[in-house]
Amino acid sequence: MLPESPHGGHDVDQILEHVQRAIGERRYRHWFQGRTRLVLRGDVLRVEAASPYLLNWVQRRFTDVLQTAAREVVHPGLRLTFDVDATLALLPATDGSEDGVSLPQQAAVGRSTRPAAAAATDTPRAADGAAKSPQVRRQFDLADFVVGGCNELAYTAARQVSATPGARYSPLFIHSGVGNGKSHLAEAISRQIKRNFPSLQVLFLTAENFTNYFTRSLREKSSVGFRAKFRGCDVLIVEDVDFLEGKKSVQEEFLHTLQQLEAEGRQIVLTGDRHPRLMTKLTDELVTRFLSGLVCRIEAPSLEMRKEVVRRIAAERKLPVSTGALDFVASRFTSSIREIVGAMNCLDVWHSIQSKRIGVGVAREVLANLERDCLKIVRLDDIDRAVANLFGLTTSALKSSCRSRNVAQPRMLAMYLARRMTNVAYSDIGRHFGGRNHTTVMSAEKKIARQLELNESIRIAAENWPVRDVLQTLEQQVLAG
Repeated sequence: MLPESPHGGHDVDQILEHVQRAIGERRYRHWFQGRTRLVLRGDVLRVEAASPYLLNWVQRRFTDVLQTAAREVVHPGLRLTFDVDATLALLPATDGSEDGVSLPQQAAVGRSTRPAAAAATDTPRAADGAAKSPQVRRQFDLADFVVGGCNELAYTAARQVSATPGARYSPLFIHSGVGNGKSHLAEAISRQIKRNFPSLQVLFLTAENFTNYFTRSLREKSSVGFRAKFRGCDVLIVEDVDFLEGKKSVQEEFLHTLQQLEAEGRQIVLTGDRHPRLMTKLTDELVTRFLSGLVCRIEAPSLEMRKEVVRRIAAERKLPVSTGALDFVASRFTSSIREIVGAMNCLDVWHSIQSKRIGVGVAREVLANLERDCLKIVRLDDIDRAVANLFGLTTSALKSSCRSRNVAQPRMLAMYLARRMTNVAYSDIGRHFGGRNHTTVMSAEKKIARQLELNESIRIAAENWPVRDVLQTLEQQVLAG
């Protein structure tokens, strides 16, 4: 049944009938009925849609059909204009499918490819329809995120993406070291979009999950179902995309998935442990695709941010803890937010046993073992692997006699980190790196320190990167193991 037309009723009904005949009943029901309104005034036909996303879709896909129908019914000089009417999003939704892939129930912001009940899942089922493995995601919200200078850009982008998915910043790429909030933001974006637009299909998974689904689809010859699922969602959120490094066939499939989603105005959110340009084992096509939206870096939290985190945790759990104890936790656990949460968990358990107020003395005593255990013993081999992985080298190359710049510069960085992160003597570091003497190590340390002082850059993957940023990335990789 065609919707009532408040303006130009009879002519509008005829235009809609033409459109329905041209595109078919099912497509008409999903893209027009209850979601799009036509208003005819004079020689102007205004097409109103429930959201900017839907308006863009209708304008791109159905302008010719609408124009042809309008000119046949009214007159050849009729003009089309397009506008958004958010009240249309409040109308009830309908079901249906097209070409074997289900379409949206309510296009409040865009296209949904599954019934609403299924669209609420975080991780897709296998392409052959087998039940997904049980998975319980953490419940993170944007309101829980502690904002500061180190993460303000990423937080602002997450809010904007959650409010208008697909309208801007796609793909949104968030990168940081472990435990500093990129997963929190990814989960919060997923929850907020589902809350704002329950009809949208949101797929939230890791790059490893994507790889597993893809390889299973190849093994079971179900690629069509796999592609329909991943290329038919409205919002695709993929964590830890650095997992794709070195996996060429998976990278190619992932690239095609992103290309189709971007072409249709869908929202993509990605997270990784470093900037896309530093992922040297990804194809150039995939790296440039990551860079085409907005790349946001989250740095380690400042002391003030860490104090706010522990204060919020204590307030949420109603822990009787002194300000001094909170300051102690914030000042001693500096590597990541996860360490802070772990420390507060220890204090929470102690309080549940003792039912006493937590002061600085108690915090020191209870957290002494945890603080000691958080100290990672860094080995020279750990540094080798991190440097070689970042620069696309082998560890044997770092220890070789090669003096070319593409090997010598990473070797100097490795020597500098060896002095900074271990207690190994100059002579032992020199022997580790190909039997060099201690003066070579001392010279490398001085050169890198000078580069830091002058804020110089080095070249990685055809891009110049500040030495400070490269060292910070390497340190995070070493500590993360």
